[in-house]
Amino acid sequence: MSVAFNVQFQTLDPSWQIALAAEFNKPYLRELEAFLETETAAGKIILPPTELLFLALEATPLHAVKVVILGQDPYPTLGHAHGLSFSVRPSVKPLPRSLNNIHKEMLTDLEIDNKNVGYLLAWAEQGVLLLNTVLTVEAGKAGSHQKKGWEPLTDAVIQAVNQQAQPVVFIFWGAQAQKKAGLIDQTKHHILSSAHPSPLSAKQGFFGSKPFSQANSFLHKQGRSSIDWQLPKN
Repeated sequence: MSVAFNVQFQTLDPSWQIALAAEFNKPYLRELEAFLETETAAGKIILPPTELLFLALEATPLHAVKVVILGQDPYPTLGHAHGLSFSVRPSVKPLPRSLNNIHKEMLTDLEIDNKNVGYLLAWAEQGVLLLNTVLTVEAGKAGSHQKKGWEPLTDAVIQAVNQQAQPVVFIFWGAQAQKKAGLIDQTKHHILSSAHPSPLSAKQGFFGSKPFSQANSFLHKQGRSSIDWQLPKN
């Protein structure tokens, strides 16, 4: 993994470049680059591929963000992670269990059946920022890149969204995501919190939380267009 964050930074929408310019020049990102390159040199497989590290930002310009769905770190299974939280590549079958549970709640909430569709890019292109708090992981080792330097950058991303004039819905599933609530101005934006869709916790408050209809209801009240949560079948 030859990592050059500044090269990838140049591919981002200007709205992100302006908001994050200072962050990309900070020493901790150089240290993170060095860590990833050392891990790769040691023969470890880092996910997702380098060119997809910032896909969440590439797919959803800052000025277009309407909803933030915050995940933890990428799927550690080879072939799954591709830079969007909870999303998998179109070829992945079966879907991760958390994503299946998201689809079950979608069916209950809005009667939208996204069963067997795991590629969430259509959401991102409508303004749903599918962000993880940590953007890389070692294959097969969930959580292996936590506290290596990603969190300050993704906090800066969340703060940049918080500073936008337009109201945004932040969807925080699980305790890790909910820790970010302190970064949000709740007099302007709206936070939807529940249990994580993981099979370990979905029955403890994720099912029945109706995040998708609630997000659209808030956007409508604020005069913003809603999200079409139906995913293309192909």
